[in-house]
Amino acid sequence: MKKFLRDILFGNIPVTEYSTVTVKDGIMERVYLEAGGERIDISLTHWLLCLNPVVFGIWFPKQENTLSFNINPRYLMYFKDSAVDAETVAVLKLNYFNKIAEPDGTLLLLKLARASIHHINFIRTRLIFYRYYKKPEQDFYKLKSFSAAYSYPRKVRLISFMEGDWYNIFPMDLVGDIPGSKRYVFGLRHTNVTLARIIETKKMVVSEIPYEYKEIIYSLGKHHHEPLSGTRLPFNLVQSSIYNFPIPEWAISYKEISIVNTMNLGSHMLLWGMEINEKVLNEPSYNLFHIHFLHYLHLQKKGQPYELI
Repeated sequence: MKKFLRDILFGNIPVTEYSTVTVKDGIMERVYLEAGGERIDISLTHWLLCLNPVVFGIWFPKQENTLSFNINPRYLMYFKDSAVDAETVAVLKLNYFNKIAEPDGTLLLLKLARASIHHINFIRTRLIFYRYYKKPEQDFYKLKSFSAAYSYPRKVRLISFMEGDWYNIFPMDLVGDIPGSKRYVFGLRHTNVTLARIIETKKMVVSEIPYEYKEIIYSLGKHHHEPLSGTRLPFNLVQSSIYNFPIPEWAISYKEISIVNTMNLGSHMLLWGMEINEKVLNEPSYNLFHIHFLHYLHLQKKGQPYELI
């Protein structure tokens, strides 16, 4: 009976909370922010930075007129599955949380208040929730929140840090690079063992990584909670140019970051940094991205444009 129900719900698709894909022809989804009667495309200038509560950061360059977006108490965010003939897969209501003002722009921080999702029909969504997702730490509201937030592909990168003999390398997808500037924004869990050291030293390195190393990348995921120090690694390391932090030799490129500001968002700490050095190590390749499983099911219905990894 369980197999019959699973086949009806998913067919042969493996059930996971998040699907790992690679994007070879560009991200097709679009995200729009609405406030004060205006709507703008924030697809390339928004990032998920915290999961509890769900907090997004949206970058507004100074030359743009953002008055109505900065002072409005209520915001709507629309996630659409494409730029043309688009279906709306999620609508979020958000409240003002905080902001980081810079001479050339502002990072507006918005906290989720309510989410509605439309990836698949309501009955199928409920069946999936009760069969696979319902647990003490995740109710239906969290399913809606996370599936909405991951209705736009979130790129996976590697973070490196070293202090004396202590070092760590781990993947994360709550990170964004600010277009037209050398700024980066990160959302690190308070439980991450490297967070306090990064804040104290104000140093970290972020690397672009190829999807072909997925298994190794995910094996590093446990090092959110324990350092790599003393671990035998199945790959060689190179040192970054300024900080001398460890970088996998197969990384595409890396950037050395100086942290200039921090902010407690809830379950995650926001780190606001400036790039001080960049180096390319290998030829360009495709990256890993995370999308929610419900969004993947929706894309399957429309003819999946991404390759499942």
